[in-house]
Amino acid sequence: MDYSALLLKFVVGGAVVAGTTVLTEQINPKWGGILATAPIITTLAFYFVYAETNAATAQQLALNSFYFVIPTALFMAAMFLFLNRFSFFESLGGAYLVWVVSLAGVYWLVGGYH
Repeated sequence: MDYSALLLKFVVGGAVVAGTTVLTEQINPKWGGILATAPIITTLAFYFVYAETNAATAQQLALNSFYFVIPTALFMAAMFLFLNRFSFFESLGGAYLVWVVSLAGVYWLVGGYH
């Protein structure tokens, strides 16, 4: 295992979370949203998967990432809508429930159950 690559993954992930928080709180939530949804982590994942395996595996990761962004989009929409009616943690729980159900649905649709 390449520990320097693993450390880089953690540092970049933490930097994105910290950067998103700072941008949202200090500048504008739109900029925080852009950073939160930017494919920074995905790009690193594609690179490391490609470097550690092969192009076919990276291609499969890209395709499956496309499919499974749908439950994430539904999670975000649910969180937005639930925050109008419920507390933060209730909204978060409801949004995760939406995510899990939609994740299972997408998994089933792409042939995950066989």
